[in-house]
Amino acid sequence: MSKRDFYEVLGVAKNASEAEIKKAYRRMAMKHHPDRNHDNEESEHQFKEVKEAYEILSDAQKRAAYDQFGHAGVDPSAGAGGFGGGAAGFGDIFGDVFGDIFGGGGGRTRQRVYRGADLQYELELTLEEAVFGTETQIEVPTHIQCEACDGSGAKAGTEPVICHTCNGIGQVRMQQGFFSVQQTCPTCHGTGKVIKEPCESCHGQGRVEKINKLSVQIPAGVDSGDRVRLSGEGEAGVNGGPAGDLFVRVHVKPHKLFRRVEDDLHSEVPISFSLAALGGEVEVPTLDGRIKLKIPAETQSGKLFKLRGKGVKPVRGGRQGDMICKVQIETPINLTSEQKEILQQFEKSLGKGGKRHNPQEASWIDGAKGFFEDLKSWVKEKK
Repeated sequence: MSKRDFYEVLGVAKNASEAEIKKAYRRMAMKHHPDRNHDNEESEHQFKEVKEAYEILSDAQKRAAYDQFGHAGVDPSAGAGGFGGGAAGFGDIFGDVFGDIFGGGGGRTRQRVYRGADLQYELELTLEEAVFGTETQIEVPTHIQCEACDGSGAKAGTEPVICHTCNGIGQVRMQQGFFSVQQTCPTCHGTGKVIKEPCESCHGQGRVEKINKLSVQIPAGVDSGDRVRLSGEGEAGVNGGPAGDLFVRVHVKPHKLFRRVEDDLHSEVPISFSLAALGGEVEVPTLDGRIKLKIPAETQSGKLFKLRGKGVKPVRGGRQGDMICKVQIETPINLTSEQKEILQQFEKSLGKGGKRHNPQEASWIDGAKGFFEDLKSWVKEKK
């Protein structure tokens, strides 16, 4: 009896992809499996055809031989080294299809490797350290590979043994109805090995805790919330896996003179009443040193002055920020009798000039009068 074309058996085109072939095989195998078609010889025959077709077309070399020479290129009797038909258990069939999903590997032992955990360290800096950069020493508790057992977890002179539950595969097969599912071995947790005599230093963990002393270079311009990454300085990996990273998170402490807003520095500058009225200069501190700030005559309290380029240079590059100075006119205290008399005379002299000496006060008083008049009218209407 001549064999049907393998592509026809699976119902796919000759240029079908591997994914399309696998999908078609899974559908046809489910349809014709003997467990679903008891005492049905035709379904059993089709099931064998489907399996044989998939075994050939899912292998790139065998598929190429089949495409070139047909059945003769993959028939064992023709010397081509092909696969025979033959029925197989349902678990073996779907192990080929679902093995990658449930962790199957065709019986190949593979010890699971895990990357070490990342760590985060909270670092407090002064504003000056954050702006200009600094180098600091930190101590970080972490887990490193145990030197006594070289990370194996087994006592010196011994080695982990093959797990008796999974025979070193790291997974066990569970039958659920007519599905066969592979899952992680509960005894060895997927490693394929069991430690009979644990290392006394790490108690079988393969890692030990240690205080790691590190030097951290903080770049200039960092701000609260920024993180500096130290690659490979996190916890050690498991079963030879790579170490995690250490992230140093910056917190900038409050400053007694400056407040940082993005790349600008804000500062309040107290000035005397006479300096605000007559104008002049006042020395203000910056991170680069003292600088003279010119105060024009008749400056009002709360006025902002900008000193360009006296702020923070961004850590990622760009234009340097500015210094924003907000002047606050300070009311004199602890006045002598003579000073009080002078101020009273000064106040009388201002009154002779009317509104022109105190425009904001006059405007405010006019606004208050208008408010009370409107309020009086509104109350009268309500009555």
